[in-house]
Amino acid sequence: MTRELVRAALDVVRLPFRAWSYRGEHDERVAELRALLATPAPVEDTDAPTPTRPLSVFVSCAEVSGEIHAVNFVRALQAELANRGAPAAKCFGLGGRALAAAGVELVGNPVERAAMGFDVLGALPFYLGLLTNSLRAIAERRADVVVLVDSPALHVPLGRMARRQGARVVHFVTPQYWGWAPWRVDGYRDAVDLSLSILPFEKAWFDRRGVKCRHVGHPLLDALPANVPTIDASERRALALLPGSREGVLARNLPWMLSVAAELLREDPALEVIVPHERHELGPRIEELVRTTLAASPELAARVRVELGDLHGSLGRAKAAFSVSGTALLDLLHHRLPTVVIYRVAHRREVWMARRFLTAPYFASINLLAAREVCPEFCFVGDGPRAEVVAAVRRALGDRAWRAECLAGLELARERLGPAGACGRAARAVLATALEEPR
Repeated sequence: MTRELVRAALDVVRLPFRAWSYRGEHDERVAELRALLATPAPVEDTDAPTPTRPLSVFVSCAEVSGEIHAVNFVRALQAELANRGAPAAKCFGLGGRALAAAGVELVGNPVERAAMGFDVLGALPFYLGLLTNSLRAIAERRADVVVLVDSPALHVPLGRMARRQGARVVHFVTPQYWGWAPWRVDGYRDAVDLSLSILPFEKAWFDRRGVKCRHVGHPLLDALPANVPTIDASERRALALLPGSREGVLARNLPWMLSVAAELLREDPALEVIVPHERHELGPRIEELVRTTLAASPELAARVRVELGDLHGSLGRAKAAFSVSGTALLDLLHHRLPTVVIYRVAHRREVWMARRFLTAPYFASINLLAAREVCPEFCFVGDGPRAEVVAAVRRALGDRAWRAECLAGLELARERLGPAGACGRAARAVLATALEEPR
């Protein structure tokens, strides 16, 4: 534990020097990633042996998005074992209520803590306790494999410590080091026996840096509905606003997005605006932001509808979308919705850093998959390039030629994303790792 704390402190001290020295490599790294985007890897499956005894599996997730994947992974693992007639795995680890409901015995709950929000220093004792309890449980229960899902800030140090105890470690959802601060991969290499990538260009990037990586595909596809309710394209009138799922992101983005939508509502009396969201508990806050932002124009506010619970039902009625960057873009890709993407940051220094240190040519996942700007994307602070954003959303709604080109790009992005079944492939990769000969 002390070793990891010292390492973390040194990383903080060295960060400005690493970032400055990296400036000379920036263009080379961007060019490398552009080349990898154009040559996506296919998904890989594993011919795993069948265990003859119940495996002891430590599973960890640290926030809501990761817990979705962790739950689906556990279900896929148990289903794989049942289909082979093998004993069910004994799963324990870190997570939230959903992971516990999937049959995982929890030794800590970082998901609930993450949902509350916290300052880094104040949360340090809590996370040190999580690491201590996790390592003790891994040792006492002689875990055959440690499966860490997303959240590299917690899981990279946990993986390194677990490996020093002799445990095998698999990380599901490779960290996006290819996009920001790629030097962090040096520490990651020591933390995992196997890394499972979810985007088709990641495997080659990690392979080049000595990290054993297998591309299993995107786990979100396992959670998407196979058949989505929709209406004929000619009858769609709505613009869907997706302002984010966290309170801070929601408050920063929704008023600005509504002010952009208001300009389009004034231009087109037939236009509708919907704000679909799966989290019912955020409904009152969303309603409040709509009401206060459009208080001076009650006739426009009446044309904005908040729809809770059935995200895909709402998207099936939309003509175009206006969204923040994030996992919601894959929901929009599922519907092939022409989309304008924003990344509205809180401080000017974030825009400055993105321009100088971001090694990805795009930040929107759809554009990364297609290797070109299919969906217009804007990163800015404050009011930003409002006129450009309004024009982009207007094109997404009404420019037939542009929409046709965008739809072709969306099809390419979806094709490159690969098939569903990532969690099953991840389960078989984990089985193979758990049953390897001791190091």
